[in-house]
Amino acid sequence: MTTDPTTSLAGRTAVVTGGAGPLGSVLAEALAGAGARVVVVDLDESSCAATANDLPGSGHRALGANLLDPRGLSSVVDALNELGACDILVNNAAFTGTSGVPGYAVPFEEQTDEAFAMALALNLTAPFSLTRRLAPLLRTGGHGSVVNVSSIYGLVGPNMGLYEGTRMGNPAAYAASKGGLAQLTRYLSTVLAPDVRVNAFAPGGIARGQDDAFVERYERLTPLGRMGTEDDFRGVVTWLASDASAYVTGQVVAVDGGWTAW
Repeated sequence: MTTDPTTSLAGRTAVVTGGAGPLGSVLAEALAGAGARVVVVDLDESSCAATANDLPGSGHRALGANLLDPRGLSSVVDALNELGACDILVNNAAFTGTSGVPGYAVPFEEQTDEAFAMALALNLTAPFSLTRRLAPLLRTGGHGSVVNVSSIYGLVGPNMGLYEGTRMGNPAAYAASKGGLAQLTRYLSTVLAPDVRVNAFAPGGIARGQDDAFVERYERLTPLGRMGTEDDFRGVVTWLASDASAYVTGQVVAVDGGWTAW
């Protein structure tokens, strides 16, 4: 008689980068709720501590680290090596379209090489570096799972008509880095197999007070008729991190209300 795999993460250690942000904190809470010990990694240590303290369960840790700095990346790896465990790595930290980086979320001709390189460093190089350096720990526990946070704009091109007359933009670097992360997911899934599974999910637009015109246009183009909320991603991150998805690797799951299905 066999037992069905569950989404329990009891006894496992999960790392969530960008873990104090709007999405990262919800992902951390979902993993903690499933029983994981969570290491919250973000730029501001006090925000990390506040997030970690609010998580259900015990044993959570906060780690302030700048993932654009090689020393920040090393501090994450060193902390996990000291803990002696890393079963789940959620690569969530990223510059989004509202990050305020000069030369980033501006009209295409005004986007700069410097902003492009900075976005790739955080959105793509940091996940590569952390996965590579934490791979030995991910293998050791026997349940290693990497979950990358891509985007619908890593799967399809932007509809710039959404942004007409608004204060919003859609940076080329965001699309390139999130598309690169989707392909890195496929690459790592074969290279790290069979010991470590590597998957990604691609969020659709998350409602965060965008211009009314944008929201109306976006929802009209979404089969489920609404923008997402952070809570919409609790299930997918827990599923991909757990043994419930034990035969799933190399996949990019769109969680977008059907946006990419048209």
